[in-house]
Amino acid sequence: MAMVAISSPAFGAPEAVILLHGLCRTSRSMTKMESALAEAGYQVQNVSYPSRTAHVEKLADDAIGKAVANCQQDGATRIDFVTHSLGGILVRSYLARHALPSLGRVVMLAPPNQGSEVVDKLGGMLVFKWINGPAGNELGTDTRSTPNQLGPATYPVGIIAGDRSINWINSLLIPGPDDGKVSIERTTLAGMSDHLVIHTAHPFIMRNREAIRQTIQFLRTGTFDHTAG
Repeated sequence: MAMVAISSPAFGAPEAVILLHGLCRTSRSMTKMESALAEAGYQVQNVSYPSRTAHVEKLADDAIGKAVANCQQDGATRIDFVTHSLGGILVRSYLARHALPSLGRVVMLAPPNQGSEVVDKLGGMLVFKWINGPAGNELGTDTRSTPNQLGPATYPVGIIAGDRSINWINSLLIPGPDDGKVSIERTTLAGMSDHLVIHTAHPFIMRNREAIRQTIQFLRTGTFDHTAG
């Protein structure tokens, strides 16, 4: 059985999708998602950005501003986003400060939309700051953290969370079910259109076959397939 059905996007071509990877990753982590979306008929901008070098706002403006301009130059009449982890916070930051009339739908994979207790507990350590950079240290759970200052979604957004962890040390710091980086509960966002939990861990969710299938499902219909086993 094929992973996805191959057909044109529901809202007509050209429809572009901007991919944004997570913290300490590159666009290579999103290549499986990129291939599936291209096969499904989308124009795809798989963006690499230096996630460890700057704060969320600058990363968002630099990476997303350029990608949006490229999509517009290529004639896209609708622009969607698919993000992993920190990438979702970049999109929230950008859309909170910039109008995008051609915005379609957003899918966030394992986003720390309400921050992560891992940052609360480890963020003060020099090695944590060195590895994760300024943006990583903005992702705590307190009310002053960047994710908790960005407000609710005012656009169609579907969120996919994982419920498996390969990092038991991090999981000891996180209340409730988690993916090794963020709890399922803290992936949720006020105003979200749909939410889904699948059996995968944070580092692998963007390559997960079901996550990819459900991503395309949401981009086309605005909802996930909750009948899947």
